[in-house]
Amino acid sequence: MKAFKTISVFEHQRLYVGQSGFQQVHLDALLKLNELHQNKYFEPIAKGLKFNQYVGIIQIDGLAIQIHPKADKEDDDNRWKNVLLKMLKACGKLNAQTGGGADVKRQHLNLLEVYFEQYLSNLDILLRKGFVKQYHKETKNTKALKGKLEFAGHVQKNAIHKERFFTTHQVYDTNHLLHQILYKALNIVDQFTKGTRLYDVTKRVALNFPKVAHQNITRQQLNRLQLNRKTQGYQQALELARLIILNYSPDISAGKEKMVSLLFDMNELWETYIVKQLQKACIGTDIKVSGQESKSFWGYNSLRPDIVLRKGDKTYIIDTKWKRPKNNTASVSDLRQMYAYCRFWDAEKAMLLYPGEERGNQFKSYLTDDYVIDEEKNHSQIEHQCKMRFVSVLEGDELDKKVGLKILKQLDLK
Repeated sequence: MKAFKTISVFEHQRLYVGQSGFQQVHLDALLKLNELHQNKYFEPIAKGLKFNQYVGIIQIDGLAIQIHPKADKEDDDNRWKNVLLKMLKACGKLNAQTGGGADVKRQHLNLLEVYFEQYLSNLDILLRKGFVKQYHKETKNTKALKGKLEFAGHVQKNAIHKERFFTTHQVYDTNHLLHQILYKALNIVDQFTKGTRLYDVTKRVALNFPKVAHQNITRQQLNRLQLNRKTQGYQQALELARLIILNYSPDISAGKEKMVSLLFDMNELWETYIVKQLQKACIGTDIKVSGQESKSFWGYNSLRPDIVLRKGDKTYIIDTKWKRPKNNTASVSDLRQMYAYCRFWDAEKAMLLYPGEERGNQFKSYLTDDYVIDEEKNHSQIEHQCKMRFVSVLEGDELDKKVGLKILKQLDLK
């Protein structure tokens, strides 16, 4: 069994051919993957590439590339290597009950192994409970006439065998789309667990899996899936199968290498993490937290702040930014954007929130005269304020569990 060599890098870092076992064949495959995803994962450079804000893991042709998040260039690298697993778990993108998810303190954890282990665990539970049978149509030769006779196929296939019938009929068994999707993902896991601690588990689950047809599963099929009362227990396994199938790229480079990748946008993950922490901090209070509210402002264009908080008749806006600003100064475009949010949401205070060592400035007012109109059409002046704030993600080597309370305090809500 062939073990995978691992390269660890950080977001926005450069990786060159010849560095740590990274070869031209790997570069060609990664550039092809990048092209298939609108060139959002990497930036091509001479004999290499520069990673963007996407973090996670890519596994290809005996090589695993782990891309770690890193908020601050001055931070100790070792502190950030397990942050991704912890943030994924905190954001609900990783089941906290799995062995891999709980054991995040081990060094060199492979993110794919964690998700694969979670998937295999879900399959094992379903197998123990017994797979659900469903009705589905099947077209084939039978020795008894049942269902609909497919006349053209019958004439073509049974000119000699008069005792057979080529029919389309209903069958009630486990060979249906849900299990075909699960089996497709299991085959992918089997390809990428050779030489790992999960190989024997994968083989055991595959041995117990009922016989189903091999199908090419499309994104459209995955999007159209609908579960009922009997199949509701399949939801988590199907979500993981969807993640595995859609991130699998067979024969991506010259028909040879097979690749699987799990990449997450740190901007989106940071936003989701902050929303979750604020919601947790506001439990039992009269503060309401919502994410990604939208308001139209011109034609089909809309404004969508990351986070909106409301307390009584007061509204507060937070825009999360994972990447640190140059010279620790907010850009003019960001400040203008925050002003537009304040105007459209009648918010008195807005905050640009970055990860990093605890620091920030005081609220400063925009130099404008703005008014808000109440239900009785009375005009009253409103002062819009904005500030930058850095908040620490970590407390020691763990995620800071009080980050939500710290943010509320900076908005004078605690």
